[in-house]
Amino acid sequence: MTGDQPQAVARLAEGVRNDLTYQTMLGVTGSGKTFTMANIVQEVQRPTLVMAHNKTLAAQLASEFKEFFPHNAVEYFVSYYDYYQPEAYVPQSDTYIEKDSSVNEELDKPCLSAKWEESPPTGCPVVALFSLIYGLGDPRDYFNLVAQVKVGEEQSRSRLMRQLVDMQYERNDMNLARGKFRIRGDTLEIIPAYEEAAVRVQFWGDEVERIVQLDPLTGEMLADMAEIAIYPANHFVTSKDKLDAAVNDIRVELEERLAELRAGGKILEAARLESRTHYDLEMLQETGFCSGVENYSRHLARRAAGSSPWTLLDYFPEDYLMFVDESHMTLPQVRGMYHGDMSRKRTLVDFGFRLPSAMDNRPLNFEEYEDHINQVVYVSATPGPFEMKRSAMTVEQVIRPTGLLDPTVEVKPTEGQIDDLLQQIKERIERSERCLVTTLTKRMAEELADYLSEMGIRNNYLHSDIQTLDRIEILRDLRLGVFDVIVGINLLREGLDLPEVSLVAILDADKEGYLRSNTSLIQTIGRAARHANGQVIMYADRITDSMRQAIDETNRRRAIQDAFNKQHGIEPQSIQKEVHDITEGIKTISENRARYQVVRSEMSRADMYRVVKDLEGQMKEAAKSLQFEKAAQFRDEIFELRRLLVLEEKVLTPAAFGAEE
Repeated sequence: MTGDQPQAVARLAEGVRNDLTYQTMLGVTGSGKTFTMANIVQEVQRPTLVMAHNKTLAAQLASEFKEFFPHNAVEYFVSYYDYYQPEAYVPQSDTYIEKDSSVNEELDKPCLSAKWEESPPTGCPVVALFSLIYGLGDPRDYFNLVAQVKVGEEQSRSRLMRQLVDMQYERNDMNLARGKFRIRGDTLEIIPAYEEAAVRVQFWGDEVERIVQLDPLTGEMLADMAEIAIYPANHFVTSKDKLDAAVNDIRVELEERLAELRAGGKILEAARLESRTHYDLEMLQETGFCSGVENYSRHLARRAAGSSPWTLLDYFPEDYLMFVDESHMTLPQVRGMYHGDMSRKRTLVDFGFRLPSAMDNRPLNFEEYEDHINQVVYVSATPGPFEMKRSAMTVEQVIRPTGLLDPTVEVKPTEGQIDDLLQQIKERIERSERCLVTTLTKRMAEELADYLSEMGIRNNYLHSDIQTLDRIEILRDLRLGVFDVIVGINLLREGLDLPEVSLVAILDADKEGYLRSNTSLIQTIGRAARHANGQVIMYADRITDSMRQAIDETNRRRAIQDAFNKQHGIEPQSIQKEVHDITEGIKTISENRARYQVVRSEMSRADMYRVVKDLEGQMKEAAKSLQFEKAAQFRDEIFELRRLLVLEEKVLTPAAFGAEE
């Protein structure tokens, strides 16, 4: 640890040991906040939850924590859907939108793994998205259904098989896959829903003779095991007794609600609710499952009306520690989830699509989320007023390991701002440095980009219509020198690692609002903090309160950093980072595109099908490695090939199509 990291770790760890509930780490851009968090975990030795506000950031944090804790199980818990369309009703157009979703098995596996890893005494670091406030099954039911198997104990094969079925495992003697098991004589083989390796349990009569872990593809034996605990295959599991009791409660609630609707003259709504609920009840009784089963979670979990749902937070032991990364972004999202969900559910209940108990299938509201917190450290370069007011201790991490200072900030008048900006950009180009320019409106950004092009400045315009992969490619090209300038609006804030950028120009800095607030300005200023010659120019005719606060804070940090460097004889060094670090695998995108342009014209339909199958495998491997940009690229290639296949099918005659197949 270097710079401010040792004192930050010592003070925050001491605060945790002294049972401080709320603490804040104010860490500037590039100061190594993730490394500090990892050292705090090492100091306090507690099960830890790290909360992030988007999947990309969560994946990045999980990868870094795995490097810091190579001998620990670092788990990753995010929404396990590739696509999710919630059930909804639009009364104005009488439009009912049915729930539709696609589960990504590669994301579902780490979610299940995160739950069972938190069972005592394993406790491990878990990196999670804010989706952790959404409902999961009752942890008591989840852990009560665990199948414990030991070598030498008496346990019949049929009893274990019934237990696995109760845990939502499916028997499939032909194809052994994740969440399935098969029987061959006195041998039971299973791939737990949260594992890659298979487990073979061999019986001798009613006694467990041997337990072996093996590779499901090759059958190679990996290890002999003395015992194993097999956890449920689903997030939502319950016992048969609870299911029967839930069905009776649902019938009672249905009768009460039907009487209420009919008394109010809502005959259509009553008929709709009656038919839908009876169908769901039949499915629950016959199969133990129905579409939208989560809407009956209150009855199935035997919870009281209005009570908090079970979430991932309930699976953690009482003494766990939470970090909220980029808290100024994460906490507002936690607040907003509850209100949006309740508005949608209220409409479904009012128009007879769901019972009132469906309102209890919801995310935690902010007060409930706070009640689940044991001890938390908010982490941000710009903590909000909520975190600062709530925290018993705020620790600053201002010194960067590289000795870099915060950039200088200069305010210039708007008159002649474009000519001045052009001159500033040319000076940077001569030094092989890069520039970012942020505007307030889309139109202004477009016009500025066109003007810079006319003036011979190589630039690109970054806006919300550009897809994520293309956006990353543009940023890569900036670093490589394909462009010297990027013009944008609100896409130049958190999470951009651009060490070559030495100038950030903020146009219309005196127009108060979300894009020119204190927090936004500090985050934008931070984009120039990775270069030794970092400078920020604000073009404004007056200095607003937000500008003053941002400038004062930047100058305060710069003074502290400069004094530390002089005291320790440190010479600031710009960060040197290879370009491929910005996103692994992006370099192959253009090569792949060129290759497919040629290959598509030469491939037969059968070959194209084989390529699609191969790409699907590579996409899943990339997702498993948390390389989501790479996985998205494979997905786009698959969509393109399938589109070509569909186009070919439309022009082929039936006879020709049959012959080709």
